[in-house]
Amino acid sequence: MHVTCFGEILLRLSPPDRQLLVQAQGFDLAVGGAEANVASALASLGHAVRFAGVVSDNPLGDRALAALRGCGVDTSCVARAPGRMGLYFLETGSGPRPAAITYDRAGSAFALAAPDTIDFAGALAGARLLHCGGITPALGPNGVALAKAAQAAARAAGVPICFDGNYRAQLWDAWDSDPRAILRDLVSQATILIGNHRDISLLLGRDFSGEGETRRREAADAAFAAFPNLQLIASTARHLVTSDHHRIAARVDARTGGYQTDEIDVTGIIDRIGTGDAFAAGVLDGWLAAGDLATMAHRGLALAALKHTIPGDMCLINRAALNSFNVGAGDVRR
Repeated sequence: MHVTCFGEILLRLSPPDRQLLVQAQGFDLAVGGAEANVASALASLGHAVRFAGVVSDNPLGDRALAALRGCGVDTSCVARAPGRMGLYFLETGSGPRPAAITYDRAGSAFALAAPDTIDFAGALAGARLLHCGGITPALGPNGVALAKAAQAAARAAGVPICFDGNYRAQLWDAWDSDPRAILRDLVSQATILIGNHRDISLLLGRDFSGEGETRRREAADAAFAAFPNLQLIASTARHLVTSDHHRIAARVDARTGGYQTDEIDVTGIIDRIGTGDAFAAGVLDGWLAAGDLATMAHRGLALAALKHTIPGDMCLINRAALNSFNVGAGDVRR
């Protein structure tokens, strides 16, 4: 059995050496996108993974599919269509300057696709889980229709759904959208939610009191009450010291209790993009192995921490590297 991931595969263009876009004379290219990042991370850990989506019927689409296939992801359910690939440009942060993203995704082959372009039934046949998220519906009405079609196919196949909130204000603000109503509908179908108290505040239209673990548990209880299908909520807490030094803890909540890790220091950061997707993959790795809340939280935290050391969107960490993860152990493994 496999995990099915659904979303838009993107091309990322970044000026080298932490340059600003206004300085750029050339760009480094990487393949990514939130759901593709989860797919590649799970496949790198040895899971069977199938991807559903649409890419351009041109060499850029070939490049995107080659990246996923190179990780061991089954791309047989990725449709090809005329049009452009979605792009984003990343200015890598440094010291006190944060990273910045500029999207160029409007009118991509994925964003314009009709739901029947994708063989959702085939992609979900025999699947253990559908992983999808809030970026697809943020692309516009077509994206909303695609997200709903993917979830409807999962329900028809009896496949549980993991939904990553992944709120992207730039995308939602670009059209006459109602993100709260749209996301509430989609989250109501999910068994697993990747999202923190801020995501839950958006969904429920309310704030939560307290700090730290107390606030996160209050938010989780409210989400469990609002969404009867929901069984698990996973999130990270991130404190930024500089662009190159973060402190991160992971939390997983179930209806009957929760578990939060200690905070760890992540320094010498190479690339923050995709770390949330690596966390989601680590949590799902624990869930797929029927691990307890602590196992899911620690695997998520470990994979997220390791992704900070890898350039590009994707976390290509294998099982041995994940199992040997040790905070502060930076010597050569021989």
